Parts: sequence; structure tokens; C-alpha cells
Amino acid sequence: MKTYLFIIKTLALAIVINFTSSCEEMIKEKTFDFIQPQDIPDSDAGATQWVMGTYSKLLDDMFRWNVFPTVLEFDCDYISGPDWAFRELGAGNFQSFNDMNYMWDKPYSLIHRANYAIENINAMKNVSQRYKNNIIGELKFLKAYAYFLLVRAYGPIPLRHTSINATGETNIPRSAITDVYAHIIDLLKEAEQLMYKNTDSEFEPGRASAGAAAILLAKVYATIASASMPAGNTIYVKSGAPVSYDGAGNKVYTNPSEIQFSKEQVAGYESFDYKTYYALARDKAKEIINGNYGQYGLLDYDELWKKDNRNSREHVWSLQTVSGNVRYGITFTTGYAGIYEASGDIYNGLWYGCRDHWYKLFESKDYRIEKGVLHRWVRNFDRKWNIGSYYPDNDEYSKKAKGYTADDGTQVLPIAPYDDGLNYTCNKDAAFIAFLTKYDDRSDKTIERTDAFWPLLRYADLLLIYAEAEAEAAGLPNQEAIDALNEIRRRSNATEVLLSTFSSSIISFRSFVLEERARELALEGDRRWDLIRWGIYVDVMNSIGGSDESGVYKSRTAKHKLYPIPITEMNTNKNINENNPEW
Repeated sequence: MKTYLFIIKTLALAIVINFTSSCEEMIKEKTFDFIQPQDIPDSDAGATQWVMGTYSKLLDDMFRWNVFPTVLEFDCDYISGPDWAFRELGAGNFQSFNDMNYMWDKPYSLIHRANYAIENINAMKNVSQRYKNNIIGELKFLKAYAYFLLVRAYGPIPLRHTSINATGETNIPRSAITDVYAHIIDLLKEAEQLMYKNTDSEFEPGRASAGAAAILLAKVYATIASASMPAGNTIYVKSGAPVSYDGAGNKVYTNPSEIQFSKEQVAGYESFDYKTYYALARDKAKEIINGNYGQYGLLDYDELWKKDNRNSREHVWSLQTVSGNVRYGITFTTGYAGIYEASGDIYNGLWYGCRDHWYKLFESKDYRIEKGVLHRWVRNFDRKWNIGSYYPDNDEYSKKAKGYTADDGTQVLPIAPYDDGLNYTCNKDAAFIAFLTKYDDRSDKTIERTDAFWPLLRYADLLLIYAEAEAEAAGLPNQEAIDALNEIRRRSNATEVLLSTFSSSIISFRSFVLEERARELALEGDRRWDLIRWGIYVDVMNSIGGSDESGVYKSRTAKHKLYPIPITEMNTNKNINENNPEW
């Protein structure tokens, strides 16, 4: 019931007030219907309207038109699909990608909305103090989240401590990365103390909690730590040329090979002490694991990606989407999970997935590919030719889908669900990749705007942060780090690892954790930023050798480490005189 009320309140305020995204236009508020910002009552209900209007920016502004998660996700090594669907962003042509500006504009729009809400709520006299504290905490948390997106993508960025309405000032210079992180950390430290825990009776599922602030803070600390680790430290990533050709000229998918990379220290992070920040990440993560900020834990795998579990103990903070709603239904599921006919055939979408090299990171028994990858689908334009699709094209699934001749000559027929009379194929092109099932559970799979959710913060991420930070702070893997890693692997039916597996080697352990993050957090908007913070992004992308299995161009240069600042910002903000290097 509380989650339902949360959605209704969000919808209500979206009608009440709206803020535009460009700096100059933010000064003027646009109003809808008959309620203006000054008409919002001085009460708990009025304060709720302000905070819900800020949350609404995540859906109504950021994720509504499929700009997000695209700008978070498409520029990395393991995601793939048809090259036309990845467009300029997937090929590294960032300034030619029309929607790239939204990576800058939308987080700043969220920051503006949060600042304006804080200013109005602080002026209220009749809001109960505990509830007021919680709402201010939520707004500070949302600001920190937006700044974290921005600093990872752009490096030095302007810090807007007040709304443009309050000052009218649009010409704000970029602050150093150290200053941006200091502000993010301050915001999150305040937020985790002000906000409700998910165990408090007043907490409303769907809204951010003290635990969300604490988990984001641990992630911030780990990002600073790995980025500031000195150059020359070693890490291994499984990569390499995606295909080879046999004597007949047929394309053959290769196995990924373990390649050694020497990390760079990320520019702007030189003054941080990486050991200090890994210790901070470890300690904060341990506090969360111990229950200091509420109750969190892993779900059983079969429950993990059900839409009704979006506000569970594992999904610490998720998008609150509404099926069929023009403002709060999300469209990215078209590309990730497809749109279906009533017959069960896909008639649109199902374009974005993971590469064959990613799939080969797993044991065959791992639920994350056994259950987490779509192994059979039928597109409506193929059905007229009596064709179905399967993946991967290995011995196990080829036998399941097409049948085979046993050693004694017996003909073994396809097994269910491949025994439906269709001729199943798996070609080596962009239509046959590892399509994930994470976003498949929707109230209605036949419509574009769905209620699948996007996991903004997940407890599994926190466990992997803890494993990484525990080992890096100590300089060697230990049993506590192994135990955190194995919680993830045990849930996924993967073989648990032993401390002896890593022969007391921090290099092999950090490499394994990075790989486990690629397995567990695939298509959740983390992979590019993991490669960036480790200072290996350019080298890993180039290790593919040009284009991937599907023809998506993956080669990168140093300029791609940062996104270009939008020309619109350069033209309107007189205190930003140059773009990021080479843009």
C-alpha cells in the first residue's frame, strides 16, 4: 500500500510543478493546472509534494525516453547488439550522438530540483521535525547521486549549492574532482543520518533510505580508491579478438583470453590516498552488512528480477515504474527484453545484450546464464518461415534445439521448449547474442511503456565492493573478502572460491572481483565506470581489436575517458572556457 501511495503522490506532483532542464530556463518555473509552487501547503503533505516532485525527475526526465540507461551503458566492452542500434555512442562518436547532452543536463536538472525543494522546505514552519529531517536527507542523497554520475563522466564539474531561482547565477566554474567528491561525501554523510532506515515504521518503500545513502557512500569511496591507486598496478581482464576464421572462411567465435593490463592513475585523483579510501569503503560496507542502516540481504535467484521485488531487501533503491503510463512507464525494455505479440512472438526490440566473450566467463551451471540468459525466442517475421532462434551455438544448446544423432545411431529429437516444430537457428551475428532476462518481468509485455524496474543500488553491488575493499585495504585477500564474494556465487549456483585459489595474490583476487562484477552487474550501468575507475578503460576496449562479434566498433583513445561537455553549456556558462581534452 505504501508503495502504491508513493507512486500516486509522484504522479500528483508531476502535474503540479515542472522544472525545465537548461540553466537559463530553470530560473522560470512552469506551472500546470491551477497549483503553483507557492500554493503548496506548509505541512508534511506539502513537503512530500516537494520531495516527490524531485524523485519524479528520475523517471519523467532521465529514464522516460530511453536516454538513460543508454548513456551509462553503451560504451563498454561486454555489451553488444546491432551496430545501427548502438549508433554514434556505441562507436565512441560522443559529440555526434544527439542525446549525449542529456548525460549532463538531466543530472543537473535533478540537482536544481533538489536545491529548490530544500529551499522551500527549509522555509516551512509546520512540518514535523523528524519528517522534515528525512526529506532533507532524501534530497541531499539525490543531489549526491546526480553529482556522482557527473563527476565520473566529466571529471571537474560545476557545483551548484543553491537553485538558480535563488541566485539567478548560471556562470559557475568547474570545481576540481577533489572538491566535488568532498561535497558528495558531505551530502551522503548528512543524508545517512537524516533519512529513515528501511526498518523504521515511517519508511515508505520506493523512496531512498539511510541504507541507500550508506551504500552509495561505500561505492564513492571505492571509486576514489581504485582511481587513485598508483599507475603500474596489475589487473587481468578476459578479452581478445572476438572471432577467427577457419579454412573455409567461416566465422568462428573465440574464447576470451586472460590479458594483463597495467593500470593508470586516473587524472584528478592523484591527491587521494587509495589505502585510506579503501579502508573507508570497507568500514562503511561492513556497517551496512552488520545492519547499522537497516536490513539488507540477497534474494533467491528465482525471486531476484521479479518486478514485485523492486523494493526488497536486495534492491535497495530502484525506479518506481508504472505499466502503460506515458510519463512513468519506461521504454528501455524494448531493446533489452523485446515487445511481444499476444501469441508470444517478439515483434519489436530485443536488440541489446552481452557479447559471446561475456557469456564464456561463466560455468554452464551458473544461474546467471542458465536462467539469466534467453536461450530461446521467436520473432514474428521469422515464424512465417517456420524459424525459431536459440543461443548460444554450443554443443549443449545445439543438441537441445536441433536434436542430434547418438553414438549408437539413434536420432534424438529436440527437447522442450524446442520441440514445437520450428527450425531453430543460431547464426554468428548481432541477432544472436546473450540477451538477459533481468528486465523481462512486466505486467504487459505487449506494450512499449512498461513497469520493469532499473536497479539504481543493489545489495549484491555492496558485497562486491566490500570484497574488493577488504582485500585492497589489507593488501591481500582474506577470508572475509572470500566470504562476501561467495555469497554472490552461492546464490547463483556458481562454484565457491577458496582463499587458496588466489595464492595470497592481490592481483588475482582483484582481477576475479572485477570479473565477478561483470558477471553479476551486467546491463546495470556499471561496466564502463568500473573500467574507468581502474584506469584500464582504453586498453581493455582496444584489446578487442576493433569491432566486436556483432560489428560494434570498440576502439577508443584517451579522449574517450571523459564525455564532452555539451556545447550548449559551453555557450551559456561563461566560466567554462574549454572542453574536456580533445573534444
